[in-house]
Amino acid sequence: MSPIRSATIVALASAVLATTLTGCSFGAGQEDTTPIVIAADLELSGASAPIGKAYQRALELKVEQLNGSGALGGRKIELLMKDNRSDASESLRNIGDFSGDSKVSAIIMGGCNECAFGAVRTINEKKIPTIALAASSAIVNPVADRRYVFKLAPNAEDSAAALTTELRRKGIRKVALLHSDDDYGREGLSALRGEFDKADIRLVRNESVRSTDTDVSQPVRRLTTEKPQALIVWTPPEQAGLAATSAQEAGFSGSLFLDAAAAGDLFLGGSARSTERATLIFTQTMVIDDVIATTPAKAARRQWFQDYTARFGGYNGFSSFAADAVQLIVDANLRAGGDGVNRDGVRDVLETSQMDGLSGPIRMTPDNHSGLMPQALTTLVARGGRWRLAG
Repeated sequence: MSPIRSATIVALASAVLATTLTGCSFGAGQEDTTPIVIAADLELSGASAPIGKAYQRALELKVEQLNGSGALGGRKIELLMKDNRSDASESLRNIGDFSGDSKVSAIIMGGCNECAFGAVRTINEKKIPTIALAASSAIVNPVADRRYVFKLAPNAEDSAAALTTELRRKGIRKVALLHSDDDYGREGLSALRGEFDKADIRLVRNESVRSTDTDVSQPVRRLTTEKPQALIVWTPPEQAGLAATSAQEAGFSGSLFLDAAAAGDLFLGGSARSTERATLIFTQTMVIDDVIATTPAKAARRQWFQDYTARFGGYNGFSSFAADAVQLIVDANLRAGGDGVNRDGVRDVLETSQMDGLSGPIRMTPDNHSGLMPQALTTLVARGGRWRLAG
């Protein structure tokens, strides 16, 4: 049995909907062979290309696994992909093209907050179910105005709560913050202030950086001159690495804490020295090789980690969100029924989806379209050039 085939069987064991409902759908009558067409709008070039390419790899691997599993009966998943070039205008054009294609059942969008937020109106007007992998809560709130939009990524308030818990545990009372100058960065600033007020932690200074900034040394220097006990970095992975290096060059000797948005590759490469002993809040799948697989869900996560690593020579923490988005959409298609593409049915099923996914527990409700549960987040630490489970 091939590794991919083996991985698929393990993964599908925890995806009850995909396995049980397939039998219900195709147990009698003519077998349905309608393809499940999923479109993807990703940052494959431009400033956010590294994460976009990680999503691309994950989508292609997950689709290959599901198509080879035999769990879809006579159906196959088809993946349509377009590059938005890390540009919200280009992304909106892609969404318009996808929504006009009657074969497309749902869309997966990448990690660009501005892209997802800018497409909300079109998504709802065209009534096409969309799962964004971006983090900003503004993408899915208010839910009444975003009925067709869902997201899979850590929430700012959950990440802030986990970070604050770790700060308190370490007795840190004076911190500085570097955050991205976008919706998610501003949400992080607000969430941290709220948590710090409850925990009696003082934010001595905060600085923001644009997503296009390739030099963050000046804002980092301004933050470290305040002599905080800890520096929190709430930016994408590339800028987090730059910030860690800048802090080290500035002589900062305090603790470094990273929000989930700063997660990226398992191995830290050129930033290994400056991030040694740094703390990251992220999902357990990033370090699942440190975890004993005591449940089917953990076994599936471990198998996914191994298959992705074997295929691509390394692991990217965000890959699991893309894979879970595919699983949710496939499950929703199988449950929605009807002849041909049933976008409204897919939307309705997504809104009540529950799954122990590769990223962790996922629960969607009519009042909450942001599915990743707070319990999915854990504390990681950088040791020896890679992320490890803390403790």
